[in-house]
Amino acid sequence: MSLNSPILFVEINKYNYVFSVGDTAEDGNFVLIQSIKIPIAGIEEKKIIDLNLIQNLIKENIYLIEKKLDFIFKEVILLINNFNYSIINFSGFKRLNGSQLSKDNITYILNSLKSKISEVEKNKIIIHIFNTQYILDKKTLDNLPIGLFGNFYSQELSFCLIEKNDYKNLENIFLKCNLKIKRIIFKNFLKGINIVNNNLSSETFFKIEINKTNTEIIFFENSALKFVQHFEFGSNIILNDISKVIALDIERVKKILSDLKSTNVKNDDEFIDNTFFKDKNFRKIKKSLIYEIAQARIEEIADLVIFNNINTRNLLKENLNFFLNINDQLIYKCFEKSFWDIFSKKNKIDLKFFEDTKDEEIYKSANHLVQYGWKKEAVPIVHEKKTIISRLFNLFFK
Repeated sequence: MSLNSPILFVEINKYNYVFSVGDTAEDGNFVLIQSIKIPIAGIEEKKIIDLNLIQNLIKENIYLIEKKLDFIFKEVILLINNFNYSIINFSGFKRLNGSQLSKDNITYILNSLKSKISEVEKNKIIIHIFNTQYILDKKTLDNLPIGLFGNFYSQELSFCLIEKNDYKNLENIFLKCNLKIKRIIFKNFLKGINIVNNNLSSETFFKIEINKTNTEIIFFENSALKFVQHFEFGSNIILNDISKVIALDIERVKKILSDLKSTNVKNDDEFIDNTFFKDKNFRKIKKSLIYEIAQARIEEIADLVIFNNINTRNLLKENLNFFLNINDQLIYKCFEKSFWDIFSKKNKIDLKFFEDTKDEEIYKSANHLVQYGWKKEAVPIVHEKKTIISRLFNLFFK
């Protein structure tokens, strides 16, 4: 196979290790040319528990790819979504007293914020830093206002961190596979990038992803990742509620929902067909009851993750965009209108249903990020001996 500049990606998510290779096609577009997915192992409850097992899995699968492509990789871009991480937002300031904002002023602010991070999170390491806001004399600006005159300047940055031990373990695993980690990237960040790229007017938004067993929300402000929260419940609780109330097993409930999805009937006088009671006594259960049960649970999910969530209270604003992704097609197709009414607050919120981003788009964004950076990312993190401040300046003032 003819290769131009193949790039190795390894993704570690809740369910799988994904080994992928991307390359630039003749037309200049980035394409995935190879991918292997295997079940997650050696990681439990977002913690590495078996270094040797993970190392062997990674080494074996990368060897298979290298053999097939006849190419030896030296570096890897690592995408993670299965480790504990946190986001801290800090603001620093500098009194200018009528003078110009200079690079030295920015150095002062960045050093101050880095010191705060070191004090507050001694056992964590920075993966991403984002410029969230630039405010000069109470006026919010779009870009770093170096050279402008003013009296008071403040700058907010968002720091995304993981545990130092998790980083060291990952670094050690890949080094033993003869691979240097070129960049670690949060997969949620890449999904947010794709929303910004595909919805040019949406730079501040919530993305809510409801999976079968978990739910996750991210908040982007001015194209910067500012907040993430994970919940250990998903669309399966809707199925469980229906199962308990109508006293039928989960598999039978799924068949009933498939029938509802195909007939699209919501009539108070219609009952579930007796064919679903083959080995049980037939009971008259109104189809509307199914919708009422689902509606109640969807309302509870919406309140828990967003509307009554103490962590999102200060982030909710008027005319805010919501992107809702429901990765359970059965639940989505049956209760789309309920999700719409509840999460859009009956059209008071700009809600868009959003399909999960395709792998090729994710890796394309990752490749572009590593090469060119992101407009609101303050530093392309590569853990070298350079200081964070020097790397910040490489991006700010190149």
